[in-house]
Amino acid sequence: MTQAQSILCSLLAAIFIAGCSPAPQETSTTEVMPAPSAVSAASNALEQTVLAKGIHAKALVLDAHADIEIPGKESRYVGDDGLSKVSPEKMQVGGVDAVVMSIAVGPGPRNAEGYAEARAIADAKLNAVLAMTDDPINNLVLAKTAEDLVAAHEQGKGALILGFQNARILGTAVSGLDEFYAAGVRVFALTHMGHNDFADSSRPVFDGETGKHEVAAEHGGLSALGKSAVTRINALGGIIDISQLSKAAALQVLALSDAPVIASHSNVWQLSNVSRNLSDAEIDRIGATGGVIHVAPFRGYLFDSSDQELDRGIRAARRAAGIQEDFYYPFELYWEIKDESVQQKFLTTVSDLLGPGSIDDVINHIDYIADRIGVDHVGIGTDFNHGSGITGFNDASEAFNVTAGLLARGYSAEEVDKIWGGNFLRVFRAVAVLKAKTI
Repeated sequence: MTQAQSILCSLLAAIFIAGCSPAPQETSTTEVMPAPSAVSAASNALEQTVLAKGIHAKALVLDAHADIEIPGKESRYVGDDGLSKVSPEKMQVGGVDAVVMSIAVGPGPRNAEGYAEARAIADAKLNAVLAMTDDPINNLVLAKTAEDLVAAHEQGKGALILGFQNARILGTAVSGLDEFYAAGVRVFALTHMGHNDFADSSRPVFDGETGKHEVAAEHGGLSALGKSAVTRINALGGIIDISQLSKAAALQVLALSDAPVIASHSNVWQLSNVSRNLSDAEIDRIGATGGVIHVAPFRGYLFDSSDQELDRGIRAARRAAGIQEDFYYPFELYWEIKDESVQQKFLTTVSDLLGPGSIDDVINHIDYIADRIGVDHVGIGTDFNHGSGITGFNDASEAFNVTAGLLARGYSAEEVDKIWGGNFLRVFRAVAVLKAKTI
């Protein structure tokens, strides 16, 4: 509750009590009442909150990227209650209507065994989402079209959209895309951390045995396989997601794709020098081709990289932990720290250096994109269940705070609606139109 709201509530309580109590005895003490200006401010604040809640309820509130947590499996990324940060209960509390749940795998061996392991992980995550939508207690549907999303919202149901991240799942066969599309996947990202046979990643993977990263670029962007994948995703009617691609790969996708693309969880490189954030060249091209950039509330992708004192502190923490001083993002390589106590100290130190982060940090990145290419090209993708989370927006239950923040920053109700889900819907419809033309 804001201070203004607190004053108003106290005033109303005082009036109520006075109206129900016996007449007071005469006293020489003068009662101090809130100043008219404070009452007016409180009334205005309450009015704005009611307005914001109405706008939030009307909008199709969509999170363009969250990772899948399989129930019962231990994870350091879930909420304090042990549940996914986008659990059905948290979605309902926060008024979140839809989440793109990403079937993602990390780096690993690029051989028959490695591909089989990646596919097994992907299948388990796929089945976990299907189980959620099959259970009526969750009040969720699996959305395969923009119309499915709109219908679910109108019927008071939540919706999950299946995403896909890291073509290592496919091995070296583009045909696997058809299988995942048939299973309901609609958003496709070719890489995660580490290069694969389809494309270069924005984060070359680190080899602990050699103490070195992969080469910066294996394919110079997309391989021939990756280019074929772009064509196939277009033909299927899928949405191409460029988050995590190298700059060269992202620009090549943007040049090749016949449909608008999204970045499901990417921030602005100019504000935060992190390799997986987007350069102005990528931002401009996404805007020119009708795409959408979904900003993530992830402290490690939002910090002020121009703060030299902060950079020195992060580097000192990395040296103390015995990992490489240079970094693609501040927490990088914590998984290479074998001593658990040293790892925890490193994570705590970097976390303290970065601070808790705020919704204002997120909106700064939204502002940058909206100012540069227009509000039609920006959205929100949390990356929940893989770190992420900031003060005021640590899980889906706190999504309303973003709406309130956007309105306070001067965005209109129509613009808030676009940012939350309207822009994603436009791209979803555009890829369906392209598919219809190619059939």
